[in-house]
Amino acid sequence: MDYNLMREFADSWGLLAMALFFVGCIAFALRPGGKAHADHAAKIPLQED
Repeated sequence: MDYNLMREFADSWGLLAMALFFVGCIAFALRPGGKAHADHAAKIPLQED
């Protein structure tokens, strides 16, 4: 693989994959019922063993 081929891939499909990943992360964070899970995960470091 040379540089130009990797750059063409990153400019087309790589950008699309990163955009879809970003939208998926936002949708996952804002899904219904996600607040309870996020609150629980935020308190894990503060729990005593």
